[in-house]
Amino acid sequence: MLNELLKRYPSLTEIKDDIVKATDAIISCYEKGGKVLLCGNGGSCADCEHIVGELMKGFLKLRPISEDKKAEMKANSPIVDDEIISKLQEGLPAISLPAMTALNSAFCNDVDPELIYAQPLMALGNKGDILIAISTSGNSKNVFGAVKVAKALGVTVIGLTGKTGGKLREHSDICICAPETETFKIQELHLPIYHYICAEVEAHFFEK
Repeated sequence: MLNELLKRYPSLTEIKDDIVKATDAIISCYEKGGKVLLCGNGGSCADCEHIVGELMKGFLKLRPISEDKKAEMKANSPIVDDEIISKLQEGLPAISLPAMTALNSAFCNDVDPELIYAQPLMALGNKGDILIAISTSGNSKNVFGAVKVAKALGVTVIGLTGKTGGKLREHSDICICAPETETFKIQELHLPIYHYICAEVEAHFFEK
C-alpha cells in the first residue's frame, strides 16, 4: 500500500520513512493497550475528527466482533441481543481533543486559551499513549501547549505539519512534514498520509 501512496503522491517519497515510523508507533501503542489523542485547529481540527472516524469503526475492513467477544457481551448483559451485536464493529480508541467544546470553551474563558488542548490531555493522557499534533505551520500555540504536556506525561508525540516543520519538527518524537509551504497544499497532503496510516493500522489488527 505504501508503493500505491507514493505512486499517487510522488512528493511524499522524501518523508516515507517518517510515515512508516508513525504507523509503527501507533500499532505499538494499540498493542500495549494505549490510545491515540489528537489536536489541531481549523482544517486540522476537522482532520482530527476524520482520523477518529477511521480508527473507531471500520475503514477499509468490516471489523466484525469475535465470537468470544460476542459470548462475553451476552453473558454480561442479556438485553444485548444478536441484532445489536451484528451491527457493531471493533474499534481502536481515539479521542479528538477539540471535540470537547464545553470543557475547552470553559478552560479558554476561565484559565488560558493556549492550554485548551493541554488540559484534556492532562486528564486523559497516560504514558505510552500517542498525541497526534496537527499544525500546518508547526507553531500553533495551543497545539504546542499540548505537546509540552504530552512530553511531560510520557505520551509519544507524532507531529503532522508542513515542510518547514516549525516547533513540531524539533519537539515531536516523530514528525511528518508534508513537503509544501502553503496551508491548503499541506492539508491536501495530510489527507492521503493519514488515510494510509489508518489503513495500515487497521490491516494489522483486523483480518476482514
